Formats: sequence, structure tokens, C-alpha cells
Amino acid sequence: MVAALVVAAPASGSGKTTVATGIMAALARRGTAVAPFKIGPDYIDPGYHTLAAGRPGRNLDPVLVGEERIAPLLRHGSAGAEVAVVEGVMGLFDGRADDGHGSTAHVARLIGAPVVLVVDAKGQSRSLAALLHGFRSFDPGDGPVDIVGVVLNRVGSPRHEAILRAAAEEVGLAVLGALPRHDGLAVPSRHLGLVTAAEHGAAAHAAVDAMAALVARHVDLDAVVALARPVAPGPSWDPAVTQPVTGEPVVAVAGGDAFTFGYAEHTEVLTAAGARVVVVDPLREEKLPDGCAALVLGGGFPEEHVAVLAQNVPLRAAVADLAATGAPVLAECGGLLYLCADLDGAPMCGVLPASAAMTGRLTLGYRAAVSLSSTPWRPAGTRVAGHEFHHCAVTPRAGVAPAWGWRGGDPEGFVVGGVHASFLHTHPAGHPEAVAAFVSAAAT
Repeated sequence: MVAALVVAAPASGSGKTTVATGIMAALARRGTAVAPFKIGPDYIDPGYHTLAAGRPGRNLDPVLVGEERIAPLLRHGSAGAEVAVVEGVMGLFDGRADDGHGSTAHVARLIGAPVVLVVDAKGQSRSLAALLHGFRSFDPGDGPVDIVGVVLNRVGSPRHEAILRAAAEEVGLAVLGALPRHDGLAVPSRHLGLVTAAEHGAAAHAAVDAMAALVARHVDLDAVVALARPVAPGPSWDPAVTQPVTGEPVVAVAGGDAFTFGYAEHTEVLTAAGARVVVVDPLREEKLPDGCAALVLGGGFPEEHVAVLAQNVPLRAAVADLAATGAPVLAECGGLLYLCADLDGAPMCGVLPASAAMTGRLTLGYRAAVSLSSTPWRPAGTRVAGHEFHHCAVTPRAGVAPAWGWRGGDPEGFVVGGVHASFLHTHPAGHPEAVAAFVSAAAT
């Protein structure tokens, strides 16, 4: 039975990604089988978790998949592991803006896991006691969170560390480690956060190695593992929702450096539904796989690779030809940009009568969306939870047949033949029946 532990923080920027990734990597390097998880819709941190643990980084997001699926998804993603390390999102109690749903505290309760709090100690000493007391005693209505230890980050000196340890002792919390200031660990970032592990290449491996070494040197890993709590027995999430279709239709899934955003469960549901999944890199491959019957274009950073995407004329033409046949094509966020006529003036696939461009405005947040136009796999009127995260705009915002609508926003996205394209990210584990129907459409 796997044991689980959540790594959280009082606020973003406290160092929880360094500590969580470092714990995953340090444990894996000494032979412990680690299952890595990230709370929330983040796509970038799981890439580093994958490098650290040597197995797919997965997300736990009750907003996108529902509370009832969180523990089963944890069990599914932890199969064969000894310990599950779950990195939190933002501050411990920060989730959906209106009610905190989907926060780290919320997920920790759903999986019954204790929390280790990572605190940026720069600029404070005994005040740490008040901070820890407040986080341990705060009850948002579901009961206080079980905070079992603290990792101090950016500690200035041995004297500073001694004062901080004494402050933690005042409130009865164990200090599991004290990391000195480590400016050399910075990972390159851009408009949507860190550069993805796939794009960062060898430097990403080096960054993970540095995190592992830092944590192994300054954190009591045995104490961390001892605090992890066995996950309660119960059902695991099952990607099979229907009988698989016959014929094993080929579903191409965009990958490579330009399309790195996706959930591991998506491929699992596609495969369980009977598809043969083939990953295609639009930066390097000039054709879709033989017999391609459907295409998934997920998110990523196509805007960072626009020149190379534009130069790959054969693949752009192949995508347009596939869409023209009415084959199922799902495009989310970065995939939407790729299907437009152009992106920042460079030609794209031309499937959609729209132009895309980078802007200086971040669009971010959960959306309670309703499908406004039917596709073979998602009828009009279908309600989903989704998430937007982009610095781009598409003109026009929606086609004659829009993809989605939600309260407070104009219709968004495009449904053209078998194409469903929008900025909205959805989680396949939240709507596996739509993925299965997508495969069925590909088989006809």
C-alpha cells in the first residue's frame, strides 16, 4: 500500500517546487519508487516531476475531475510505488477564487494525507511561530489541515536556522530540513511560468539533479518518509469506460517541444477505448501517421516555435487535409493556435478562419462551460469544468458555431465539421465518455 505526503506552502514562490521535486528525485535516486503528483491544472511542474521520479507526473484537480475521482486517481497513478509525493498549488488554502475548492488543503483532506509546509524564511525569525500556528489552526469549514512538519527555505546562517528551529518547536512542529539560499537553482521562465522540461532539455535534468542534491544534503528524508500516511484502500480509477471499438483506429497526438501540455490519463483513455495512439512532433515530422483517423492537438507553447511550425508546410497541409475529411480533431489552447490561419503573422494550418496573436494580457481561471455546438463526441448542452491559461488572443473569438459558452464571457472557440477547437483545457478523467466517443467517431 502506498503512503502519501503533500508538500505545501503559505504562498507561491516559497520554494515548494524545489522541495517537492528534490524530495521526489532524492528518494528515487536511493531506490525508492516514487509516484509524483501536482495539485491543480499545472502542466509544467509535472514535467519536472517526471524527470525526478522516473514515472509520469500526474495532476489531482477536483475542480476539473470531481472530488470523487481524486483518491481513485491517486491510487491509479501510485500503482507499484512506495510513496506518493504531492506538490500543492499556490498557498495551502488557495483554490478556486470564490470558495477555495481545489486548494491544496482540499486535496490533502480528500486523500487523507499529511502536509509538510515549505516556508520562505528570509526576513523572519520568531514570527515563524505565529505563521505556523495560524496555518495549523485555521479551519475553513472542513476541519484544520494535518500539518506534520516544516521545511525552512532560504535560511541565511546557522544562527538564523537555530532561531527558526526554536520558533517551530514553540508550536510543536518538527523541522524536517533547512535549505540555505540557493539562487543558482533558478529554472528559466517565460510568460506562462517555467520553461517546460521537454524544451529545457539537458538543463532540466541538471536542475532536477541540483534539487535532488540540495534536498538530500539538507532535508531528513527518512523523517519525511516516516510522516507519509498509507492511502486508504479503495477503488483505483479505471480508464476503460466502454467496450473498445474494433479496428484500432489511429489517433495522432501532437507532442514534442511545441505541444507539451497534456494529461497522462488522456492517452490511457484513448488506448482503453480501442485507439492506437501515435505521437507526432510538428516541429520535426512532415506527415501524420499512416491511416490516421483522428488528431489531438493539446496545449503547449507553439508561439515559441512559430517559425519552425510555419516552415513545416507538409504537416500543416496534412492536418488541413485531415480536418477537411470531417475526421475528429480536438484542439485545446496551443492546438487552437496551430489550426488558425496564422499565428503572429506566420502561416499555420488554415483550418479555422481566424488569426492568432500574442498579447500582453494573461487570461487565467476555471470555467464552468457549456458546449454550444455539437460534435460527434460531445453534444451541444454538455456541461464541463475547464481551465484557461494563455497570453494569446484569436480573432474572431468564436466561429459561426462556437465551441463553448460560460457565464460572464462571450461565446468562444470553433466547431467546424469534426473539429472542436478552443482555449479551454479539460481533463479527460473528468469526462472519459467524451474521449471514448471521440475514438468511436474515429472508427466510423
